[in-house]
Amino acid sequence: MPHPSKLSGKRALVTAGAQGIGLAISRELLAAGCDVFVHFHRSADAAKALVGEAAKLGRRCGCAGADLTESEECDRLVTEAVAFLGGLDILVNNAGTMVAKLLLADASDDFWAEVMSLNMGSMRKVTRAAVPHLATAARTGGGASIVNISSVAGRKGGAPGTLAYSTAKGATLAFTRALAEELGPQGIRVNAITPGLILGSQFHAIHTKPEAIPGIVAGIPLGRPGTTEDVARAVTFLAAEFDGFISGATLDINGAAYRA
Repeated sequence: MPHPSKLSGKRALVTAGAQGIGLAISRELLAAGCDVFVHFHRSADAAKALVGEAAKLGRRCGCAGADLTESEECDRLVTEAVAFLGGLDILVNNAGTMVAKLLLADASDDFWAEVMSLNMGSMRKVTRAAVPHLATAARTGGGASIVNISSVAGRKGGAPGTLAYSTAKGATLAFTRALAEELGPQGIRVNAITPGLILGSQFHAIHTKPEAIPGIVAGIPLGRPGTTEDVARAVTFLAAEFDGFISGATLDINGAAYRA
């Protein structure tokens, strides 16, 4: 974790920040000294519990629910976050899911559109609403940072049935690189991470069969699955690069199972 003084008082918005990987990210940012605003969809109780945790750390934490497939909801979320935090230095785009495993022949147009909307569309809409506030922070605070959560599936393609999800996560990486170039002149750095097998996340609890885990772990050189805390530490490192020279980069979090 970066030295606490680096992120002390910085203001962060984390989408889907009240469960699984998002919750670990929110907690790590709070521990690093950030004030955090957490978006949730269905995890209202967990988000409110996190507010209580933050108070014990002496940090400010707010939360709001929103459907990030709707532009108006994304705009409202960012407006509420900025009002609560007094500005915005860091955006973590964590929201997204596979929805279901379907082969190309079985994936309807509506299903494909839903996966793209939940993963890429939500990221685009939240980022669009947040950029003016991040740019203001960059002018006054030396920089601002966006961290996008992709997946190892976006690097190499996923298993059969994950075509739509893998495509969306691959698009996240292209979005990150292009946005880093577009926003760099405004002092906003944009990076991505690609988690592999992360146990403790809702994603793998739903989409990875328990009997498949030993075989996946056997292919990980470090010999263990990742944890949500592994991901959170990486995100916090990239978030802390609001005034650094890392931008347009992708950081793989998979124990060397995939090496670009």
